[in-house]
Amino acid sequence: MTSLALSNLAKSFGPVKVIRDIDLTIEDGEFVVFVGPSGCGKSTLLRMIAGLEDITSGDLMIGERRMNEVSASKRGVAMVFQSYALYPHLTVRRNMGFGLKVRKMPATDIKQRVDDASATLKLDALMDRYPRELSGGQRQRVAIGRAIVGNPDVFLFDEPLSNLDAELRVHMRAEISALHGRLGNTMIYVTHDQIEAMTLADRIVVLRDGRIEQVGTPRELYARPANVFVAQFIGSPKMNVCAAGSLATQLEGVDFDLKAATQIGIRPEHLKIVPPDDGLLQGRVIVSEYTGAGSLLHIEVEGAGTFLVVQEGQAGAEKGERIGLSFSSENMHLFDGSDFAI
Repeated sequence: MTSLALSNLAKSFGPVKVIRDIDLTIEDGEFVVFVGPSGCGKSTLLRMIAGLEDITSGDLMIGERRMNEVSASKRGVAMVFQSYALYPHLTVRRNMGFGLKVRKMPATDIKQRVDDASATLKLDALMDRYPRELSGGQRQRVAIGRAIVGNPDVFLFDEPLSNLDAELRVHMRAEISALHGRLGNTMIYVTHDQIEAMTLADRIVVLRDGRIEQVGTPRELYARPANVFVAQFIGSPKMNVCAAGSLATQLEGVDFDLKAATQIGIRPEHLKIVPPDDGLLQGRVIVSEYTGAGSLLHIEVEGAGTFLVVQEGQAGAEKGERIGLSFSSENMHLFDGSDFAI
């Protein structure tokens, strides 16, 4: 197992800065997820760690060794890509062992490593098949197996599940999590899907415009977001945020100093539907989306715009219905004029 340290790491393409002064330490055996919207720099940062992109400035340490000028093949890392990148004319066994063959490893050692990896990933029955004969999930397991046989210190995953359907993504998430439990290697995983981030990570690194917005455990980011961006990016559906002044009259009895805040945030799952006269807030249902386990309501709140509300159970509020909304003050988030949490 190996730790990583990124110190003032930056990347520019000509005059365009895409990674800006990243400071981050990843501990031995930790599963860290880089998450953020498209264009935030998460895949570029991963490729810099892998050695597939040059580092403009700053330092990258893997273990005790500075890696800035070290070639990708000598960094002790293995990368799993979104596209699988399997050779179509090679069987599963030969795909998994190809990199070791290129390194001129003895055939007996290659066979042992490939057999061990196939057992770990439950690929034994597929070893003589070609990629065209495999499902998407099986192809991704082969790609992971090819990474495992190299015995890397660090695994890098670049949106490996984005080509799979929703059900298979859930299954593969569980497999990757179990794999980390078995191997114990340091793993860095890139995704734009905050659900993947929340379910897989020991810690999440939230990126925006090439900068780190917040680093923390999934629970820390959900319960104590550092700013409005993190608050609305982590959690699904996203947090409701509105101007504090628009709710000041309705929330006079709430134990919060609204004068100190310019914005209020409340998560959809923390709002409860009550009779109109019993609610801290009042509004009208403009859209009701049935989800099976309940409904996602779009509520036009008087003076504050549209709120999303998660309503559990089968008795969903109807479109056009006037309702009240209740919540605990401990579930309310306050943000200042610079969007930072108070």
